Amino acid sequence: MKRTIIYIIVLIVAVLPAYPQEEAATLRPVTSAYTAEIGDARLANTYLTPLKYTGWSAAFNYERMQAMKFNPDKWVMRLAAGLTFDGTENPAKNADMWRLVGEFSWGMTHRWRIPCNITLAAGGSTGVDLGVLYNSRNGNNPVAVEAAWTVNLTGYAAWNTRIGRLPLTLRYQPTLPVAGVFFSPDYGELFYEISLGNRSGLVHCAWWGNYFRMENLVTADLHFGATCLRLGLRSNVLSTKVNNIVTRVVTTAAVIGISGEWMSLNPSRGIDSKARIISALY
Repeated sequence: MKRTIIYIIVLIVAVLPAYPQEEAATLRPVTSAYTAEIGDARLANTYLTPLKYTGWSAAFNYERMQAMKFNPDKWVMRLAAGLTFDGTENPAKNADMWRLVGEFSWGMTHRWRIPCNITLAAGGSTGVDLGVLYNSRNGNNPVAVEAAWTVNLTGYAAWNTRIGRLPLTLRYQPTLPVAGVFFSPDYGELFYEISLGNRSGLVHCAWWGNYFRMENLVTADLHFGATCLRLGLRSNVLSTKVNNIVTRVVTTAAVIGISGEWMSLNPSRGIDSKARIISALY
């Protein structure tokens, strides 16, 4: 009888691990940031003027990052949208040139966690830029259009650390377009002529020989509880040359705003104590 009981116990112990265990829930908080930027701008557009204009730059940007559902440990999604407004003057200070541009991009990156709380990521994105430049000195042709769709290389390096007891997340994120299309009329071609039907040669394939852009973003998130103070620096360089028209846009701006991680929860269920929380940045 004792042997029979022992056999039954051994059989139960051997069979139990074969049954699937309930997996812990995976929570993917959304890292969102709202930032304002102020800095300087240098503009040149030979469609409007041969002179270089300098002045200030202001922007408002939104960023959303989240670990992907299909493989949250390895893949991260990033959505970014922004509006930039530049005001510049010519060297003689007797004419103004204004620039208003909206930008939107979406991409995914593969990440690797390495020692010392450092995360590296690399991947791609696609983006759309649409805006206008206005020169108050030009009477017949005061406006130039800035429009492009690009496919980009992107990634980031993040370091999760502390300053004393204050948690801090440092990040560097570059974005470099490698291909796409952009808009440019012929040199001296009026938009009135385009409206009459002269629309050939307005769209051009973008590559590094005629369209170069580089964005560098450095941020520091200071974690004050659930909300972070974001400080940083953003630089943008845009250079195009097509149809004998040269465009140069260089902006450098300080970044300040708020960021944080938010989760969508079911109030009736609450948070599983065994749930895995996977951040988008670290």
